[in-house]
Amino acid sequence: MKKTKMKQMKLWMWTATLLFCCLTMMTSCSEEDDDVTPEYQKTVDIKCSKPEYLKKGDKVALLSPSYYTPNENVEKTADVLRSWGLEPVIGPNVGKVIDGRYAGTVAQRISDIRWALTDPTIKAIICNRGGYGTIQLIDQMTLSELKASAKWIVGFSDISTLHGLWNRAGVMSIHGTMSSFLAKGGNDTTSTLMRDLLLGNVPRYELPAHNQNITGQAKGVLVGGNLCTFVPNLGSQADATKGRDLILFVEEVEESMHNIDRQMRILQMNGVLDRCRGVILGEFTDCGTEFTYENVEAMLHQMLKPYNIPLLCGFPAGHGDVNLPLVMGAPVTIDVRNDGATLQFNIDGTQQEVHTADITAPQTPVATRMHLAGKR
Repeated sequence: MKKTKMKQMKLWMWTATLLFCCLTMMTSCSEEDDDVTPEYQKTVDIKCSKPEYLKKGDKVALLSPSYYTPNENVEKTADVLRSWGLEPVIGPNVGKVIDGRYAGTVAQRISDIRWALTDPTIKAIICNRGGYGTIQLIDQMTLSELKASAKWIVGFSDISTLHGLWNRAGVMSIHGTMSSFLAKGGNDTTSTLMRDLLLGNVPRYELPAHNQNITGQAKGVLVGGNLCTFVPNLGSQADATKGRDLILFVEEVEESMHNIDRQMRILQMNGVLDRCRGVILGEFTDCGTEFTYENVEAMLHQMLKPYNIPLLCGFPAGHGDVNLPLVMGAPVTIDVRNDGATLQFNIDGTQQEVHTADITAPQTPVATRMHLAGKR
């Protein structure tokens, strides 16, 4: 009988010890979990250096990282650069066509970028066209090699991926017009402002009032670009939205309202909107009207209002006929007022005031815009 009681006591002691250990482990795990930041909330420092401004006689590479561009357009753009006092050099693989649309294989397109980056006589890169394809390049380059070169890259649309790479590498870039538009002559305000920026004349934009604006002031690092291009890059080394204190720029072309909403919800669920200090909405060219919102800006106004951050609508950049240059990765200040708004780049250079309401351009046929955007 005593042996039985002793066995029972030992069993209870072992059981109590086991329960205590389990509870201790559970408490420990719980405490560790509390200290672990969810992946979508993790951030990185986005502190970008500014590449040197160009001077007359500098070499500028013309590259095609996405879809191909007819050689005629590239040659016309080269003539424009010469008229600006710059020396164009065309990438070795520009002119190639793979699978009907790509401007060469992935290896060829990467090779051209590395050629431009490693040649010390080349001071900047202007992309010939967007379309599609830069997502294929993300894992083909390292951020360290981009940082080591620190050269301007200019483009928009699908080039938004490269802006993300440059900015994650700590290098500013220019969201601006490309060969497909420069080939028209390079005398329009969109082109000349981009030229001026490359040469050190930094625009300070004054914009008219917009009925979907949300007033306020904010400072932050400018990131973003074409919505459906940069959202799929979330979590990759091209994801500049992982930075803190962001001013997010967004534009789109020929997308439905529901797909624009979907992409913005993805940003929201990944904590990007929580990291924004302000948002700039560019052009939403030929986008859908399937809902009863007045426009895309009205839909996004409703989504962004609870964040209590300034919203600057109607900035003329994107796939419209006016596509004013923006310095991505730069520290900027936005001031959105009832009577208008200001966008200022807090970088060195000669400041020039630009009133966007005064800028017009001839209308491009819809089919041409869609073709250049790779939508048709």
